[in-house]
Amino acid sequence: MQHKRRNDRMPIITVEELKSIQQSNDITIIDVRSHLTKPHYGKEQYDLAHIPGAFFLDMEEDLSSPEKEHGGRHPLPEVEKLAEKLGDIGVDETRTVVFYDDGTGAFASRAWWILHDLGHKDTRILEGGIQAWQDNGNDVTDKLPQATSVIFTPKAAYNYIVTMQEVKDRDRNKTVLIDSRSFDRYQGKVEPLYHKAGHIPGAKNYFWKDVLTSDNVWKDQATLRKQFAALEDAEEIIVSCGSGISACPNIVALKRAGFTNVKLYPGSFSDWISYDNNDVHQGVE
Repeated sequence: MQHKRRNDRMPIITVEELKSIQQSNDITIIDVRSHLTKPHYGKEQYDLAHIPGAFFLDMEEDLSSPEKEHGGRHPLPEVEKLAEKLGDIGVDETRTVVFYDDGTGAFASRAWWILHDLGHKDTRILEGGIQAWQDNGNDVTDKLPQATSVIFTPKAAYNYIVTMQEVKDRDRNKTVLIDSRSFDRYQGKVEPLYHKAGHIPGAKNYFWKDVLTSDNVWKDQATLRKQFAALEDAEEIIVSCGSGISACPNIVALKRAGFTNVKLYPGSFSDWISYDNNDVHQGVE
């Protein structure tokens, strides 16, 4: 099955491109730095220094819902609450929104995916994050920006997601399930975060960092097409990870490569293992 290709760099924006539009009145820059084991890391870093004019959204408090028995470690945020947060910092459908993190792109991709899936048409990820911004000689500040509150109205409500049951019931002849974690975690050799190790049965490992070069530049479209060539015949691609964050760079890369049939399993492995009767496989499929 062939997929429609788009010759399009979106949603990636380079430091030079951001610098050229930074003073525009219709752009909002948002810092989403975070750390999976240090809950206050992002806000602490933001308070120390951030890109001038950037606001801050917290991965735990703003871009996730509270953890429950099921749903994974980082459930998607409630749409109404997130819409209010975005409106408070001046985001509506007329604005270009640029997310950045430390540079690897996982947290910025998660934020991009959420806003994109809610129907926002002009959402970007800063390539290389704040590290690239500073490496290019640009200033940072600890000054907090001022915003004019607006109304953000989502145009959709998480249409490109699947539930645990849908993952369980998938037709493996038509649907490919991707595990975006490191190969050692996928195999079950190590597991730093959860009480079980391994992967969802049938999942294929595509480590999320492999969509970037060694200096955190996103690979070009042609390279990504080759990287994901084995997925060409899939009618549906479901992307997972540990808790729905590092899956998102793979989703960005798949879309850049031209795949349009891509969905996120938000709960990912942390949701899967919250059900005692779900099997976990180790080794390689």
